[in-house]
Order: sequence, then C-alpha cells, then structure tokens
Amino acid sequence: MGKLTEVEIATQLEQMSGWNRETDGKWIVKTYRFNEYLSGIAFVEKVARIAELELNHHPLIAIDYKRVTLRLTSWHDGGLTALDFEAAARFDDALGV
Repeated sequence: MGKLTEVEIATQLEQMSGWNRETDGKWIVKTYRFNEYLSGIAFVEKVARIAELELNHHPLIAIDYKRVTLRLTSWHDGGLTALDFEAAARFDDALGV
C-alpha cells in the first residue's frame, strides 16, 4: 500500500472521531470506554473478527477493565498506510461510532 505522507495522515485524522497520532508518529490510537466490562470484551471480539477475517490487519489491543485501547500501524511499510485508517473506520463502525 505504501506509507502515507504527513499531509495525508493529517487529512485522515481530521475525518476520524477520537483517533490520535502517537508521539513517535508511527501509530494511531483510540481508547473506547464501556459501561460494562463484558461490553468491552464483546467489542474486542468484533474487532478481532474484522481484523482476522476481513482485513488481515491486526491492531494492538489493551483491555483495562471498562476501557479498550486500539493501536494501529503497518509494520511492513514502516508507518501509517491507508489500511490503518480503513481498519480504524471499520472498528468504529463495529461499535456504531
């Protein structure tokens, strides 16, 4: 796919709700908050299915009680690609954001 330019990354982030770029510039990250622990786990299951079965692009996932944090980058391209932003949008859609 190829690494995105700084302008392309900024443009993509402007269109995404709650996604931010980490300070090293190679990752985008979002934390989702849930009313119940099991709601977060159900969301993680949806994310895992999308990542594995549809995109073949996997986020780093941290579960902290009622918070789930997703981090995305494209290792093979050395940074952020269009696939990272596609995955972010699909994960938001899985939650109904």
